[in-house]
Amino acid sequence: MGGFLTPEDVARSMVETSKKKASLGMLQMWILGILAGVYIGFGAHLCTMVSHDLSQYLGYGFTKFIAGSVFTVGLMLVIIGGAELFTGNCLIFTAVATGDVQIKDMLKNWLIVYIANFVGAMLLVLIVYYSGLWKVNNYGAGLSALNTATAKVNISFLEAFCRGIGCNWLVCLAVWLAAAGKDSISKIFGIYFPIMAFVASGFEHSIANMFFIPIGIFLKNNPEIIDRTFGCVSNLTWYGFILNNLVPVTLGNIVGGALFVGGAYYLVYLYGVKS
Repeated sequence: MGGFLTPEDVARSMVETSKKKASLGMLQMWILGILAGVYIGFGAHLCTMVSHDLSQYLGYGFTKFIAGSVFTVGLMLVIIGGAELFTGNCLIFTAVATGDVQIKDMLKNWLIVYIANFVGAMLLVLIVYYSGLWKVNNYGAGLSALNTATAKVNISFLEAFCRGIGCNWLVCLAVWLAAAGKDSISKIFGIYFPIMAFVASGFEHSIANMFFIPIGIFLKNNPEIIDRTFGCVSNLTWYGFILNNLVPVTLGNIVGGALFVGGAYYLVYLYGVKS
C-alpha cells in the first residue's frame, strides 16, 4: 500500500528497529532514555494543567478525554523527536522471539532505559516544582497533582497490574501504528488515538507515574494543598510509590506490550517465516 506499511511489513520493520535499539551505545541509551522521561513528563504535566479544574464545566468523562488528548504529545516527542522509552521498548521482545536479539541484550536495554526514564522524569519534577506552576488557579493545579498521586498509590497490586497491562497494550499499539505511517502526520494520528484511549480509560503507565507520583510526594506537605486533598496520603511515600504502584504497573506494562502486542504479532506474522 502506498500510504502506510501493512501489518506484516510493520512486524518485519519492528525486528529491524529492535536490533538497532539493542545495539545502541551506553551513552546513547542514557541520553535518549533521559529525554524520553522528560518528554513523557511534559505530557503528564500538560495533562494536569489542562484538566485540573475541567470536570466542573465538562463533567468527568469528557475531562478524561481532554486529558488523554493532550497527554499524547509525550509519545509524539518520543517517536518523532527521537528518544528511548521503556514501555515502547517492550516491543524488542518481537526480535527476541525471532532470534535476532538476545534476551540479555533486551534486558540490558530495558534496565538502562528504565532507569534513564526515571532520571528524566525526576528532572522535570524538579523543574516543575521549583517553577511554582503548581500554584496556579489558587493552588488548583497542585491540588489536582496531589490527588492524582494519592489515588495512584492507593490501588491494589492486582488493580495496578491489570491497569498496567491495558496501558502498554495501547501504548505499544500506538508505536506499531506510528511505525506503519510513512509521514509525520500519519505517525501523529497513529499515536494520538491509542494514547488518548489509555489515559481516558484510566490505565497506568510506569514512566508517566515517575512524574505523576513524585510531584505529589513533593507537594504533600504544602499547607495550601494538603488540607484540601480528598485522599489518604499515608501511602504517598517513596516506598508506597515503588511497592504500591511502580512494581505492579511495570510488570503489567511488560505483559501488555511484550506479550500482547510483540508476542501476538510475532505469532501471526513472523513465526516460522524465514528471513
